[in-house]
Amino acid sequence: MSPVFVGRADELVHLRQALARAEQGEPQALVIGGEAGVGKSRLLEEFTAHATGSGALAATGGCVELGTDGLPFAPVAAILRSLHRRLGEALLEAAAGQENELARLLPELGDSGHAPPGEVDRALLFEFTTRLLERLAGDRTVVVAVEDLHWSDRSTRELIGYLFRSVNRSRLMVLVTYRTDDIHRRHPLRPFLAELDRLRSVRRLELTRLSHPEVAAQMAGIQGSPPDPAVADSVFTRSEGNPFFVEELTAGGGSGDISDSLRDLLLVRVEALPETTQEILRIVAEGGSSVEHVLLSAVARCPENDLLAALRDAVGNNLLVPTDDGDGYRFRHALMREAVVDDLLPGERARLNRRYAEALEAAGNLVPEDQLAARKARYWHLAGEPSRALPAVLDAAVQARRRYAYAEQLRLLERAVELWDGVPKEVRRTLRPADQIESFPVPDPDQPLRFRDLLAEAVQAARQSGQPDLVWALTKQALRLLDEQEDPLRAAWFWVNRSRARDQLGRGNGLEELERARGLITGLPPSLGHAHVLAAVASWQAVNRPGPESFGYAERAIEMARATGAVSVELHARFTLANLKADAGDVDGGLAEMRAVRDQMLQVRLPPSSNNIGRALVNFAGALARYGWLTEARDAADEGLELCDRFGLSEAKPWLQANRGGVLFDLGEWAAAEEALRYAAESGAEPRPRSSAHAQLGLLRLGRGDTTGAEQSLAEVRALVDGGDVPAQYRLPEAWLAMELAAALGKPDEARAQAVRALEGDPPPYLTTVLWRVLPAAAAVEADARAGGAAAGEGEPMLSRVREAAAALPTSIGPWEAGAIHLHAELARAAGNDRPEYWERLIEAAAAPRSTQVLTLAYARRRLAESLIAAGGSRATAAEHLRAARTAADRLGAVPLRTDIDRLAKRARLDVAGAGRRAGRAGSTGTGTGAGALGLTARERDVLSLVAEGRSNRQIAEALYIAPKTASVHVSNILAKLEVSSRGEAAALAHRLRLVHEPAD
Repeated sequence: MSPVFVGRADELVHLRQALARAEQGEPQALVIGGEAGVGKSRLLEEFTAHATGSGALAATGGCVELGTDGLPFAPVAAILRSLHRRLGEALLEAAAGQENELARLLPELGDSGHAPPGEVDRALLFEFTTRLLERLAGDRTVVVAVEDLHWSDRSTRELIGYLFRSVNRSRLMVLVTYRTDDIHRRHPLRPFLAELDRLRSVRRLELTRLSHPEVAAQMAGIQGSPPDPAVADSVFTRSEGNPFFVEELTAGGGSGDISDSLRDLLLVRVEALPETTQEILRIVAEGGSSVEHVLLSAVARCPENDLLAALRDAVGNNLLVPTDDGDGYRFRHALMREAVVDDLLPGERARLNRRYAEALEAAGNLVPEDQLAARKARYWHLAGEPSRALPAVLDAAVQARRRYAYAEQLRLLERAVELWDGVPKEVRRTLRPADQIESFPVPDPDQPLRFRDLLAEAVQAARQSGQPDLVWALTKQALRLLDEQEDPLRAAWFWVNRSRARDQLGRGNGLEELERARGLITGLPPSLGHAHVLAAVASWQAVNRPGPESFGYAERAIEMARATGAVSVELHARFTLANLKADAGDVDGGLAEMRAVRDQMLQVRLPPSSNNIGRALVNFAGALARYGWLTEARDAADEGLELCDRFGLSEAKPWLQANRGGVLFDLGEWAAAEEALRYAAESGAEPRPRSSAHAQLGLLRLGRGDTTGAEQSLAEVRALVDGGDVPAQYRLPEAWLAMELAAALGKPDEARAQAVRALEGDPPPYLTTVLWRVLPAAAAVEADARAGGAAAGEGEPMLSRVREAAAALPTSIGPWEAGAIHLHAELARAAGNDRPEYWERLIEAAAAPRSTQVLTLAYARRRLAESLIAAGGSRATAAEHLRAARTAADRLGAVPLRTDIDRLAKRARLDVAGAGRRAGRAGSTGTGTGAGALGLTARERDVLSLVAEGRSNRQIAEALYIAPKTASVHVSNILAKLEVSSRGEAAALAHRLRLVHEPAD
């Protein structure tokens, strides 16, 4: 059983609220329903543990299944026995004078033989039992629970009904549970439940199945570590969220057979049915998750009346249910179907699948057209007919690719690889041609598929479904079979993909494989293969070694791609070149070209590729953030996530969410940032975005003052980095977090050591923005240590390393310049040369319209206030900055900063009270003081400024790097908030209220 209780937060709240009412003397009665295994007993265990911990007395009794009726009063007797065992004399005192009647339930109380038989005695028994519980709950809270009411006997039900109706004021809480799936139309519990529904004092709770994240959390609790995402998906699909089945499957490793005990439990209900019904259940089970009635009729080969009678029997016994469309049937629970399938003999399974496949070959209209290929592939494969299965599997793979179902396509192609050797050559000569494979040289599009082409299709599907481990394995298999001298272009294609896989798996940067590919194409005539390799080399260099050589590779790749008509490769290389331009200083031009290429990728009729569209979505949003265009970066990430869903690019989503989370953190939207970072940290197979997300999540937790949570984040990062799954450059965010955490815990020596470690090596250029955040933070560690009494010389080696690293970094764009300004201020503070103008410069840089970093801005205001006070400057100005900083800290939930501000205000005797009210009137930081009062966000103020200039939605979109649709939404929101009906009125009001910058005279 999982030590972690998941998925029942709302139900626990209801129960705890009921307990609180009971503690106030208001009796509570609740009925908890749910299917078998959904967690009713576990919920009771968790709640009664809570109740006991709160001082309540809890006792539970369960109904016993004995044929068609239960053991009379079994749960009530168990409850009284439990209470007697714990209360002893107190229970005897409460039962005084009624011992003989109550002895019918609890023989320890007296001699039940002295009580006369009859209905009067039954009524007394009910009354005495109720009064006993009331007395026990007179001066203490008592919780009694009856489990499995669906097995209860009539007497027990009637006693519980009496109890529900008769309990007066006391601190008693009564809970009962039952299985909803066992309550058929004629079940005796059904009228009892209907009766309870008429009692206003009784509340009903229905437990539903767990969601996918909850199943993963339950598995993690059982295993002691997060489950493999593929295994979690499998367990969720097979269990359909039933916690009991999740436990059974997890205990078997998540992918093995269901246990014998579970199978036996499920098959008991099937074996009680007539043989005809059992046979139909076997046919339905082997048919898949659901079977159309017309297909079932063709496979069953029995008279229609017999088929309908068997189906009616199966539906009436809650084993089958009609499908939502009303055209077929499915098992009520997936594991019931699995148990039936597992009970079939191998020959039976093959025979049934052959009958299904033959039925579809004879009449393809028996199933929806989009399912035909996949269904035939499955049936022929399970029938043991590889020659019939391989063509069907390959056709189904094409259908999956056309629906962007890359993971499903990959599974089908893997099956085709397995089947290949078992299919005669004459059959393989009739196979379809190679499907669309990006940049793969296919000499004759009409030639039947060859094994190398099949492996290439599988490599592309594995890449597009975000499974670099399978790319690694498949490319190894392909390169072992290919003769590189005879087929250099195809070999180069596999080497390029192997390079990407190595990089993604954290096994190196992939340079060795790229050099191998480049060597294979050297001296060959221009071709698609040339362009593909050159574009890959340019992309690698842009990340790892940007410079003139990188430009050359990108430009040659574009030229060769155009010469060979390789549009996809051309776009890839153009995006790389645009990125290089932006990094070289032409930020506006580079970003504009990146956006143009991204949009063109979405418009041209090319197969969506994770290496093109996904890369463009991630890198464009990342570049915007890197250059300080924060609101644009957030919007680009949001649009990217929508497009990932559209194209099925699941592997790009963790990257986008990690980028988005960092941007939202800077913008001060911490709740949304945490949600995005959690997604990135917990999703996907690739460790790099997960590592980045954990590091950022740790910094966010530190910002809130949650050092315990930050320690957990650091442990997660180190588990990824130290395990060798993440390239070395990802140690920079890890060391940054470790440094900040050590400083927060009051360990300056450790913080200095982590700062030095963060600056080791030669981080790639794309981490420049991160470095410009780490360097001021490191200097701040030393400045704080010296302010706390540390000797000046202790941290000098670390500061020297900081200065050395800063001297080698560019400052050509806003965030980098802001980092340099911040570093200068912190170094001055550490040297005892703090000046207000240093922090004023940082405030100006941090409040830049496109790159407002809320936390940095608040911190700079706090530092400016202290510097002004120390320099004898304006106390009013200091107080105003301190108020603004405190308002921001309050909104963020930045507890350490707020505490620091309050201490400074107290020391300096500055009044920062009412900061929230002043801020509410003044509006948030930005253009104009009235915008915040009108509820305009920073992004809406940007849009309003452009509206005031007379820009159209498309022009606004181009200026802010957002979609025209997004611009339109912003304009609509602005009109509503300003309570105007036109763009002209909005512009006029903006100028009148000075919500936008006025042009200089």
